[in-house]
Amino acid sequence: MSSPSASASSSLTPKKRRLWPWLLSVAVIGGGAWYATHRPAPDAGADGGGKQAGGPRGGPGGRGDRPTPVSLAEIKPGDIRVTVPALGNVVPRNQVTVRSRVDGQLLALKFTEGQPVKAGELLAQIDPEPFKATLEQARGQLARDAALLKNAKIDLDRYKGLLAQDSIARQQVDTQEALVRQYQGTVQADEGTVKSAELQLSYTKITAPIAGRAGLRTVDPGNMIKASDTAGLVTIAQVSPITAVFSVPEDRLPAVMQRVRDRKGLKVEAWDREMKVLLATGDLLAVDSQIDTTTGTVKLKAAFANKDGSLFPNQFVNVRMLLDTLTGVVTVPTAAVQQGAKGSYVYRLGADSKVAAVPVKLGPVDAGMAAVDEGLAAGDKVVVDGLDKLKDGAQVEAIDPKAVTAPGREKKRGNGSGGGRPGH
Repeated sequence: MSSPSASASSSLTPKKRRLWPWLLSVAVIGGGAWYATHRPAPDAGADGGGKQAGGPRGGPGGRGDRPTPVSLAEIKPGDIRVTVPALGNVVPRNQVTVRSRVDGQLLALKFTEGQPVKAGELLAQIDPEPFKATLEQARGQLARDAALLKNAKIDLDRYKGLLAQDSIARQQVDTQEALVRQYQGTVQADEGTVKSAELQLSYTKITAPIAGRAGLRTVDPGNMIKASDTAGLVTIAQVSPITAVFSVPEDRLPAVMQRVRDRKGLKVEAWDREMKVLLATGDLLAVDSQIDTTTGTVKLKAAFANKDGSLFPNQFVNVRMLLDTLTGVVTVPTAAVQQGAKGSYVYRLGADSKVAAVPVKLGPVDAGMAAVDEGLAAGDKVVVDGLDKLKDGAQVEAIDPKAVTAPGREKKRGNGSGGGRPGH
C-alpha cells in the first residue's frame, strides 16, 4: 500500500506538465524584450551613413555633417517707400439728416433706400392742404388791406385839393396822411404773411439737400411728423468723393508739414483690415490744428475719389501715407532678418558654402523689403528660409523653393538641377 505523500505527488504531475509550455513562452518573450532595450550600441559609422547610437541621426541637428538645406536671396538695389502707418475710419465728405421743416402727415416717400440721390431730388411729400388754406387766408387779408390803402390814398388826394381851396382844415389832411401810412404798413405785413405761407407750403415737398447715398428710412408714410423730430426721415451721405480720418505720432508731424508747406502733396493709401487688399488711393486733405496731448498724435484727413464705392462710411481701414521714396538703395527681404541680443542680423553665405551671422542696420520697411544702411552690399546672398536650423559657421546647401513646394515633386538641392543626395 502506497503512502499518502506518494499519492499526492503522483496526482500533481499532470498539472505541472500542462504549465511548462506557458512558462516557457513567457520566458522567451521577456528575454526578447530585455535584449531589445539593453543591447549594446553599435560602433559609430558601422552602417556607413554616419549614424550614432543612442541619439538622433547626424548629431544635434539630426543631420550630422550634412549641409543644412536653405533658401537664399540675392541682395539687390531697389526702391523703398517711406510710409507712415496709421489706423483710420472712413468719413463721408458731407452727411445730412433730412428732417421735415413743417408738421404734418407724411403722404409718400419718393426715394429708394440705399440708392444714390441727386441734389434737389424729391424725397417725401407732406399733406399740403392745410398749408394751402393758410396761404389763401393770407392772400385774402392782403387784398382787403390793399383795397383800404387804395381808398385812403384817394381820400388823401381829395383832401389835398380841398385844402388848396381852403375848404378844409390842415389837421384833416394830416390825419388822412397818417391813415395812408398805417395801411401801407398793414399791406407790407400782409405781403410778408403771404410769403411765409408760400414758404411753408413749399416745405411740404422735402428734397435732397446734397447728392449722395440715401440710408434707411426712419418713418413710414401715413405717420404724423414734426419739425422737432431728431431722427428725421433719412440720412444722406456723400460717398464720392469720400474722406478718411486717421492719427499719426507727433514726431512725424514735422516731415508732414514740410511737404504741406512745399505744396508737394502726400499720397495716402487705404487698405483693408488684413492689409491684403488696396482699397483706394487718395491725397492728404487737411491736418488738424492741434495735437492730442493724451495720445501724442495729430489727426489728418485724406480724400479719395471712391468712384467704385470700395470705401463705405464708418469703415475701418489701414492707412499708409507716403512721405518719400528712396531709390537705388540696398534692400533685404524682411524674412531674412533675425533679432538677437545685439540687434538685427542676417545669415550671409560665404565662398565656402558656410553662413556667417552678420549684424545689419536697417532703414525703412516696405512690402516685405527693408532698406539696409549698414552690413550688406549688392550681390551678397542671405538665407530667407531654414533659419531655425542654422548657427554661425554652419554648412548649407541652396534648394529651389519652387521645386520643394510644387505638388508631386521631390526636393531639389544645390542649384536645383539634380535630385536628392545619394543615399537619401
